[in-house]
Amino acid sequence: MDRADVQQIEPRSGVAFTLDRGQRLTVIDPRGEQVADLVAYNRHDTGEVISSGRTLDYASRIYLTTGDPLYSNRSNVLLRIVEDTVGRHDFLLTPCSADTFRIIYGDTDPHRGCFGNLAAALAPYGIAPDAIPVAFNCFMNVPIDGTTGALTVEPPLSRAGDRIVFTAETDLIIGLTACSALQSNNGSFKPIHYRIEA
Repeated sequence: MDRADVQQIEPRSGVAFTLDRGQRLTVIDPRGEQVADLVAYNRHDTGEVISSGRTLDYASRIYLTTGDPLYSNRSNVLLRIVEDTVGRHDFLLTPCSADTFRIIYGDTDPHRGCFGNLAAALAPYGIAPDAIPVAFNCFMNVPIDGTTGALTVEPPLSRAGDRIVFTAETDLIIGLTACSALQSNNGSFKPIHYRIEA
């Protein structure tokens, strides 16, 4: 497979793959208004994982975009955003799961969600479900009320063909999904595209 080829993640599914230091990962929303959950691990020590808390603490803001680094739980930069055509992503909310759909949506036979999709995709790399962190939710739109702290999940601002591009700052294992939550994706499930380049 040519690593520069565009790959498709089917709706409500997920994949995992390796990314070498210096390579670029482009995540593309081909149809618009579709979230992609992204997690990253140090390939040589999977105890080191992307960290929402450290990244947002060091950035002093919750909306990240071009130029911003994504830190690990050990305060090392794992990824850096080098291009962003949307400018609104979420790094607060955990991957949706069967429990999400049971508790929030009241589903009696819930889908396994992004959490379950990530768990299945990452298992061949020896990464257990309990090691899945808060994801960087590409294109997810979560406004915050500055007075009350209330948050809402609104339709993504991404339109067909919008993208966010990351550079790997070390050798990584990446988990990536096409999000499974109706509310996050303005009521429909769509694919996500991605591309890896030197």
